[in-house]
Amino acid sequence: MGNNPEEEEFLLNHSQNSTKGGVKTIPFIIVNESCERVASFGLQPNMILYITKFYNMDAARASVLLNLWSALSNGLAIFGAFISDSYIGRFRAIAIGTISSLIGMIVLWLTAIFPQIRPLPCGQDQLDCNAATAPQLAVILSSFGLISIGAGFVRPCSVAFGADQLENKENPDNERVMDTYFNWFYASVGISISVAITVIVYIQVQFGWQVGFGVPVLLMVLAVSIYLIGSPLYIKAKPKGSLFTGLFQVAVAAFRKRHINVQLNYSDDCYYKAPESKLLKPSIDFRCLNRACIIEDPHMDLKPDGKASDPWSLCFVEQVEIMKCFLRVLPMWSTCIMLLVSFGQPLSIYQLLTMDRHITHQFEIPAGSFGMITVLSLTIWIAFYDRALVPLLSRYTGLPTGLSTFSRMGIGLFLGIVATALSAITETIRRNKAINAGFEDDPNAVLNMSSMWFVPQLALYGVAEALNMVGQIEFIYSLFPKTMSSFAAALYTFGLALASLISSLLVSMVDSITSAGGKTSWLATNINRGHLDYYCWLTTFLCVINFLYFLAICRFTDQHHHDGRSSLFPEVEEEHSENRRFHGA
Repeated sequence: MGNNPEEEEFLLNHSQNSTKGGVKTIPFIIVNESCERVASFGLQPNMILYITKFYNMDAARASVLLNLWSALSNGLAIFGAFISDSYIGRFRAIAIGTISSLIGMIVLWLTAIFPQIRPLPCGQDQLDCNAATAPQLAVILSSFGLISIGAGFVRPCSVAFGADQLENKENPDNERVMDTYFNWFYASVGISISVAITVIVYIQVQFGWQVGFGVPVLLMVLAVSIYLIGSPLYIKAKPKGSLFTGLFQVAVAAFRKRHINVQLNYSDDCYYKAPESKLLKPSIDFRCLNRACIIEDPHMDLKPDGKASDPWSLCFVEQVEIMKCFLRVLPMWSTCIMLLVSFGQPLSIYQLLTMDRHITHQFEIPAGSFGMITVLSLTIWIAFYDRALVPLLSRYTGLPTGLSTFSRMGIGLFLGIVATALSAITETIRRNKAINAGFEDDPNAVLNMSSMWFVPQLALYGVAEALNMVGQIEFIYSLFPKTMSSFAAALYTFGLALASLISSLLVSMVDSITSAGGKTSWLATNINRGHLDYYCWLTTFLCVINFLYFLAICRFTDQHHHDGRSSLFPEVEEEHSENRRFHGA
């Protein structure tokens, strides 16, 4: 039964009488997050064109640079979450991040306004090109760095900061209020990314870089202003420490106590436990880590109040089990990296620029906006799977999710292979058409070939990501307690960073090897002379190897995951057994 309007209004305004926090603060937080995402995501699709044209870089080097930028942005999200949770709190982290992004975008905007901070343009033959000087490179790299710092502080903290405003354990309907908030927050994220890769990209194409970079600056000014205006209303929770600190403490404590013989049978009293903990002793998995929670000398290891004298020498049993869970998910988590690498074909925007992108005689889809196909495919598939396929599949599999997490991850990886193979076939056809038409030396010529050739592969990438990533997150959720649900998002973010690093390394290696001896690189800026199709086939081969690796991991993980004990935490087991009883009924 649905809520009546009066009940919904009560749920959404349950804290309105409070001086701090409540739903009144949520618009400030969501607007700040949305503006940041529109501004930063809007810069990415066409950035390779800006770098190659105005900084005289070849396409391969520009692709490496932008992959490193992406890796830095995603990697700093882990760092930003750690600093926020351990030292400065979420409010300050978001404020620092938003201001940093604003400054970075202003610097980038200035590079488009003042030609003095860019190298001179190339000659007409494209051979007489001046490389960017060290100060010129420093300017644009500093803008990338500031934007990355901003993303690293804002994105991991915004959703949790909003949850801080609504947390009210005295309200029996608090869980429903939180669910409503999360739905609205993630809906705003999806809308923001859609606006970024359509509207902002279109502005860059139609009005030039000065306007195209100026609009994100205005958005960030709005983000900073809105966020700071709401400052008196926020609940500003104090930092309580980071999960990652606990992981490091376990590793250090286990190493310090490496002399302890873990083969001995210790009594439950020998292990350091948190108050009211259900875990009396550590599991036998990764037994070497058990040293971290063994009390050798109570007088030395414990304070009079029962707390550890040195948390870097003695850890809770729960900390040790969290570390073990982290080690258990790493192999399965690593199987998604190659799929993320395959999504980012380095020169795909150059392919689209040579194809007919007209929908009507007057309207042409910007090349940088084709990523919208993947976003739409992902969104439509998740809705279709949840509403149509899950009820149907559940009748045959007996699983409330329709397919097991392993099945969804595997199907996602397989579809990624198909999509990457399709991209190789499409590029082979496009390149042959260009050569046959006499455009081998004219990479700017538009072929009589529709850009709709790209739709199948981009749509498949969206379905592949929806299946694999949702399966990955559910797999991680099944191992960790509900209180650590943000850990899955942190791992996914770190996966994006690692995938960008691997992609930049792969592009650099392929470009270096294939251009040796004066040969034309596979990833040449003139894609009609290069062999981007060979690079796509190489990526396809690596995806196949990754799929075989996934099957090997499944063989070992599935047995442990379904032996009646899918998690190391009793409370998680209780949640899972309750879910099984509920769905069985």
